[in-house]
Amino acid sequence: MSTSTTQKLADATGIDTAAVEHGATTKSVYVYEAPVRAWHWVNALAITVLAVTGYFIGAPLPTMPGEASEHYLMGYIRFAHFSAAYVFAVGLLGRIYWAIVGNHHAHELFVLPIFTPAYWREVITMLKWYAFLIPQPSQYVGHNPMARLAMFFGFFLFSVFMVCTGFAMYGEGAQMGSWQEVMFGWVITLFDHNSQNLHTWHRMGMWGMVIFVTLHVYAAIREDIMGRQSMVSTMISGYRTFKR
Repeated sequence: MSTSTTQKLADATGIDTAAVEHGATTKSVYVYEAPVRAWHWVNALAITVLAVTGYFIGAPLPTMPGEASEHYLMGYIRFAHFSAAYVFAVGLLGRIYWAIVGNHHAHELFVLPIFTPAYWREVITMLKWYAFLIPQPSQYVGHNPMARLAMFFGFFLFSVFMVCTGFAMYGEGAQMGSWQEVMFGWVITLFDHNSQNLHTWHRMGMWGMVIFVTLHVYAAIREDIMGRQSMVSTMISGYRTFKR
């Protein structure tokens, strides 16, 4: 749309010229498919439940008054934790499957082009952007290079660690011969066959995940406000909107 046409349209409708030009230059691209978006929000809920219940499992509430048989509070907390853990683990498997069958943006979470010099140059650019050293970042259709790096090391590898250590502890309760013990019982051998060490590292992993989620939410909201493309709304609609 030419400048003169834009001006005529603005004069005829009473709309601010800048607003019309902004709308004419806004573009959108379909990035995240429905399974990816559904997994993202279900996964966010599962992580929230896991973090809250996991904290209270490691640091239980004060003793409840009355007979122990009258209370099942920790039982409910453990049940919520185990249920959310199954949702988290199954969701991770489903996400890996969709990385194979989905569009090319679906596998960005699991693959890093570490041997591509241009990728690392863009990572440095995004680091400068997050450090307020440059006025604006580059535009990316999928995850930006820094986000891909953070998602792979801060989420994916952490998730695998939490699933393995979590089911290893669950296998102890399910006892010998259970599928949890058969598949994940070997994990405890990596911690000197010490169950308490396993619990400690699993809890440290929880705090690592909490730190990642906090930074992830901050970066997404900051990018929505200061960046050149949409973030939060993209994970709702699937469309990445670019601003001039």
